Amino acid sequence: MLTYNTQLKKLVLPEYGRNIQQMVNHCLSISDKEERTRCAYSIINTMGNLFPNLRDVEEFRHKLWDHLAIMSDFKLDIDYPFEVITADNINKIPNRLEYHSGTIKLRHYGKYMELMIVKASLLDDGEEKDKLVSLIANHMKKMLLSENSDSADDAKVFKDLYEYSKGKINLNPETYHLHDFKDVSNVSGKKKKRNRQVK
Repeated sequence: MLTYNTQLKKLVLPEYGRNIQQMVNHCLSISDKEERTRCAYSIINTMGNLFPNLRDVEEFRHKLWDHLAIMSDFKLDIDYPFEVITADNINKIPNRLEYHSGTIKLRHYGKYMELMIVKASLLDDGEEKDKLVSLIANHMKKMLLSENSDSADDAKVFKDLYEYSKGKINLNPETYHLHDFKDVSNVSGKKKKRNRQVK
């Protein structure tokens, strides 16, 4: 009667196949550490041959040794050339990321734009502040265009900038002019649908 793979023990890393797993099992059974280490190097070379375009990349070779340790259930006692992964940190849960829970006044500008405006408002008057304010204002106009091209005028940007900075950045629309962005589709990053005519 035939024995099917589905009846055999489930592979830890199936991408390497059952033959590699059997080689690892054999390596575990070798009593002499030096010979066991030589066997492990042979297994790594065989594993590397499965990915010939990556086998000589140092980071990938390190990954192969990690995989060997995993396939041996971390029981392979050899002199590893790299510090390999351990059973303790293989399923380690990463630290929880802290997300900003505060509200954004005008969502189309985003949180980073708010932070940049605060940074600019704290700078001393001078060339650096002028350049940063100019970049911020022009970028705000681009973002407005992506939301609604009808309301994206300079006066609206200056008003929002004034409110965001709590009155510290006050641009005069009569003397200060922003770039004219003609191609709205490039600003929004959305492709226009072409109407296909049926011939």
